[in-house]
Amino acid sequence: SNEIYVRGGDIAKEMGVSEAMGYKIIRNLNNELKEQGFITVQGRLSRQYFEERIYGIKSKEEVK
Repeated sequence: SNEIYVRGGDIAKEMGVSEAMGYKIIRNLNNELKEQGFITVQGRLSRQYFEERIYGIKSKEEVK
């Protein structure tokens, strides 16, 4: 997807979990980002960070 952010429903579909679990994952990962000094948006998560943490995928430039 070309979306910059993922939401709970996106994570639910991608991982086969409930939407509530998707939002719980977002909260946990956003807390990690806050601890690193990043600004986060409640209920949304950077797609890039989601892919890095869940699948171990680095940025598209690093994959090439």
